[in-house]
Formats: sequence, structure tokens, C-alpha cells
Amino acid sequence: MRTGTIVVATDGTESSRAAVRWAAREADRRGAALRVTHVLDWEWAETRYEFGTGRFSEARKAAEGVARGGVALAHETVPGLPAEIDVLVGNPAARLLAEADDAGLLVLGSRGRGGFASLLLGSVSQRVAVHATSPVVVVRGRGDVTEGPVAVGFDESPTAERVLQTAFEQAAARRTGLAVIRTYLPAIPVYVAGFTAVDVTTPEQDAAERRRLEEQLAPWREKYPDVAVDALLSHDSAAAVLSGVSHGAQLVVVGSHGHSTLAGTLLGSTGLQLLHHADCPVLLDR
Repeated sequence: MRTGTIVVATDGTESSRAAVRWAAREADRRGAALRVTHVLDWEWAETRYEFGTGRFSEARKAAEGVARGGVALAHETVPGLPAEIDVLVGNPAARLLAEADDAGLLVLGSRGRGGFASLLLGSVSQRVAVHATSPVVVVRGRGDVTEGPVAVGFDESPTAERVLQTAFEQAAARRTGLAVIRTYLPAIPVYVAGFTAVDVTTPEQDAAERRRLEEQLAPWREKYPDVAVDALLSHDSAAAVLSGVSHGAQLVVVGSHGHSTLAGTLLGSTGLQLLHHADCPVLLDR
């Protein structure tokens, strides 16, 4: 059964510290408890003869210290916040995926220990973000940003309305505006063959698409009258537009599209590109 608890993973890196600070503020905003989790990467099969040396006990003690440091940082960010430590043992991605099953929200940093400088997103964070069953926030870019609107991509997927609801809820909770991004490829007349949709001016199609978007947003504007909505229409890719908007936003909301055992197909290309390139935290709604 899913709870309202926010689970944040920490390994002591600056990326995970940013995640803890973000998670603490979000828990305070929601009135939720915070669980600061550290996974001790320990292979039982390879180390079963090392218990007599005390290495496991030392490693466990160090892991508890990392988790306690995360709780201290959470309390520094939000004094008095209900927070607990949770030390897990095993494969980090697998254990965090199990934690996500009953979490209200799982918060991750964009990089972890052992990550290569050339990688924009750590392998553990990507695997967990792609396959988790709970909503996930990957704190990246300007991780501590608290100003600017919430941004959301609104498409024709089956989950689009739920994702839009999450975006409105996030904007309302933060008392900020919402940028709703709709991207589409207009039909290109034959006489302009050789040009891409991005380069072609199609005022009539754009006007029709904007009217449709405004009609879809009308009930949400009525439900959230205090949220100022800026509807943006573009012929560019959703990932490109949302990545650009992320430089001035405090949060980008994106939905998942289906489930698969293949890495990447759970989120689709837009979600994965944002996890690598967004300049603010990204909320993957499920």
C-alpha cells in the first residue's frame, strides 16, 4: 500500500545533498514524513567470509553516518521536520526500486558516487527513475531553486490529464504560475517541401491548435483560479522546449508512457532527455 512518505536517497555527495534539501522542503509543503535512505552496496555472495574481520560492521556504521548526515541536513533545511533514517543493504538500484513501491514520492540526486564526470545522469538514478512505480523527482541543474513557474508538457497521451493535474497541484502548492507546453507538427503544404515543420509558418493551423488547447485548459483554470497559466505552442520537440523552459522554471513535470523491460521505454525520449538536460528538478508522474 502506498503511503504519503517522501523517500530521499542520499550517499553524501553534493548531488544527493541537493536532493535531501529539495525533499525536506517538499515534505514540509505536503505535511508528509521524510525518510532519508542510504543503500550500503554490499554483495553478500562475494563477502560472506569477511564478517569475522568486522568489515561489514564498519561499513554499516559508516552507512548509518551518511543517513544521519542526511537527516541533519533535512532538519537544517526545515527545522522540526519529521524525518527518519533507513539503511538498506544490497544493490542500490534494486533496493531503491523496492522502496518506491510504497512511497508517496521518491527523490533522487542526478549523480552518485562512482559516476563518471562525462555522464549527465548517474546509472542508478536513471534505472530507478525509469522503472520505479511511484512518482520520482530527480533533482538536477539548479537543484535549490524555489522561484519561477512550474512547467509541464501536455500531449495526447492517456495519462496527460493526470500529469496536468499534478502540475496544477504543484503550482498551487508553490503559489506560482504554470507554463503548459503543447508541441505539434503541422501539416506541411506540398509547395514548401524541403523545409521542416519548425521552419514553416502555419498561422491557421496554429490558431486552431491553440483554440483546442485553451478549451482543454478551461476547466483546469476554473478549478485553480489562483494559478496563472501561460499556454505555449511550439513546432519544436517537447524535450527541446521543456529543456529551454527549465532554465527559468523551478520544476518540470512530465508523464510516463507505458511499461517495458527495455530501459528508456517507460518514460519515452522526452522524459529521458529531460533527466539528462533539464536545468531544474524534474518530476516524473505516474
